[in-house]
Amino acid sequence: MMIYFASDVHLGAGGDAAAREIERRFVAWLDAAARDAEAIFLVGDIFDFWFEYRRVVPKGFVRTLGKLAEFTDRGIRVVFFTGNHDMWVGDYLTRECGVEIYTSPQLLTLHGRQVFVAHGDNMKIDGQPLLKLLNSGFRSRTLKWLFSWGVHPDWALKFGHWWSGKSRKGHNDADEKARREGTGGGFDASLTEPLIAYAREYAAGHDVDHFVFGHMHFARDFRDGALHVVNLGGWEKDPAYAVLDDRGEMTLKYLDA
Repeated sequence: MMIYFASDVHLGAGGDAAAREIERRFVAWLDAAARDAEAIFLVGDIFDFWFEYRRVVPKGFVRTLGKLAEFTDRGIRVVFFTGNHDMWVGDYLTRECGVEIYTSPQLLTLHGRQVFVAHGDNMKIDGQPLLKLLNSGFRSRTLKWLFSWGVHPDWALKFGHWWSGKSRKGHNDADEKARREGTGGGFDASLTEPLIAYAREYAAGHDVDHFVFGHMHFARDFRDGALHVVNLGGWEKDPAYAVLDDRGEMTLKYLDA
């Protein structure tokens, strides 16, 4: 039995047609994975924006949510790590879909291997004080409570999609700049270096066989001696995912490969 990892699907991003196509593609991947899956790990930013009120959740995503509920009903473990676009989940996915929720990095034993799993959005950002402040603010329970009581859901979602679109545009602009300057592949790889640096530091004090990150939207399978870091990439352009087989070997794969 296999364990699958995916991140940065950003369900609901873009226009209606594009969002629907990405969701159908993702659900088709879920169906294919479920044929031999023991567990499916969703490593953050599965939704482009998710803000959960006590009695209100965003419209849409019924194909995905129904599929996740179907899997957990069948005994397939589904584990959801919050990302910077969907960190404000509550108990809805657990109650309705049977999904396990993690809001922080985890070191897990999977198929006899030590696997460190994290979205990766708040790692190695000591030199970015504004980003650190935003991360702290968005993770504040007090801010979440004030937001939920003071902002109507329609306005909350409108703000969230604007903010998420701005973040995605930053990724796309950086990628386009790299293409214009002829530094495409190397530039893409360089974006994952902070996560690799974090993995090096963490591995110096812990026994880890595989690191799995999302967030950067660029798929990369990095190996250096005993260090193995997999960045899952994003689904907007070149969807990629990782598979941990029953021998404990992890492989990065591309959806259309």
